[in-house]
Amino acid sequence: MTHTARHNNKSSSKGRQGTKHVDLEISLQYAHALDSATLGLLRPIFSKKNIKHWVTFALNPDAQHLKEVTLRLVDQEEGLSINKQFRGRAYATNILTFNASENLNTQADLLICAPVVIQEAKELGIGLKQHCAHLLVHGTLHAQGYDHEAGQKQELEMETLESLLMLALGFKDPYLEHK
Repeated sequence: MTHTARHNNKSSSKGRQGTKHVDLEISLQYAHALDSATLGLLRPIFSKKNIKHWVTFALNPDAQHLKEVTLRLVDQEEGLSINKQFRGRAYATNILTFNASENLNTQADLLICAPVVIQEAKELGIGLKQHCAHLLVHGTLHAQGYDHEAGQKQELEMETLESLLMLALGFKDPYLEHK
């Protein structure tokens, strides 16, 4: 069973450069298997305001195709199952981004594995809110066609953009902190 909080954000919100308005519908789902302690940590971080701010800020104002984002927070088992099924990797990863097709389209699904994200934040010695914001920025960039696994140039481009966006959002550079 899935707990769903649907946030219909039809109001305009400024994208990263603040020049164009983005109409974005956001759906938030919590996997039923998440325990109350995990939900207690993540619900305040994944508020309607935070999700909308982080996702819309990462949108390229010249690429207005993305209109709907579904964010699903899952447990370790579901994260492992989906990563194995769709990427052939036998581990739960922090975030997965899905588009309905290989072309840029209007909808993206972002799947965050809550236990992995919480553990990573502890291991990296960073705040959970900062790590979650970074992952939403990262996933939103993937939804717009960025791919750090396509080669060194693409990796540098995506990481640089993530760093700039996180700094502009008031967080620390996520890559400078860990290298």
